[in-house]
Amino acid sequence: MAIDYVKRTAGRGPAVDLRKVASRAPGLVDLYKTARHSLESAGLGDQRAAVYLVLDRSGSMRRYYKDGTVQHLAEQTLGLSANLDDDGTVPVVFFSTEVDGMAEVGLDAYENRIGALHESLGHMGRTNYHLAMQAVIDHYTASGATDPGLVIFQTDGGPSSRTAAEHVLCTAARLPLFWQFVGFGDPDSKQFDFLRRLDELPVPGRRPVDNAGFFPAGPSPRSLSDDALYRNLMSEFPSWLSDARGAGILRD
Repeated sequence: MAIDYVKRTAGRGPAVDLRKVASRAPGLVDLYKTARHSLESAGLGDQRAAVYLVLDRSGSMRRYYKDGTVQHLAEQTLGLSANLDDDGTVPVVFFSTEVDGMAEVGLDAYENRIGALHESLGHMGRTNYHLAMQAVIDHYTASGATDPGLVIFQTDGGPSSRTAAEHVLCTAARLPLFWQFVGFGDPDSKQFDFLRRLDELPVPGRRPVDNAGFFPAGPSPRSLSDDALYRNLMSEFPSWLSDARGAGILRD
């Protein structure tokens, strides 16, 4: 499943006009407006970014695909992306032990798409972050993107290969990519200890800038309001943009 993605234009205000969203994807209008409010509140009303979605397909994720939670996250991501990225699509990387597949969701093709893609990918394996992270890096680099990348990386636990995940994150800190990890599950569980450690890797000891954030969406992520999700997604991205510009990683 190939992804066709190349950044095209910069601009002011939302990347995709509200009228176009209402025409092509009326079911996303409320998400688009809520995301718009969060971006403006964060001082990012004119920001452009390539938005990626990375989805965990380890065996423990089965219920979240079955009950539509992962589909809902994809729709929330697409509502955000329509404000940041003018092509109206979000590249999606599915991972478990390896990269299970790559596809995209777009304004013209998003309804019930995640479940169908998930079912087509077969066996659900273990949890390995680094291969999925490298797939995003490779795609972003090959795309010729000039805008920064915002990677929404969903998982319900720590990876089997922790050293590899740390290495990729630290290596990627010199790229204009920000990794926002979103945890599905009990926020007090030790399953998220590694993600908290990733979020706190020292700067500049391990990486030139803090290029990652983490927040737990809880055991019932769909009960988290859209506004709360977007506020969490924007909690560290603005400061990373500033730090990345200061370090010469991101240029205006």
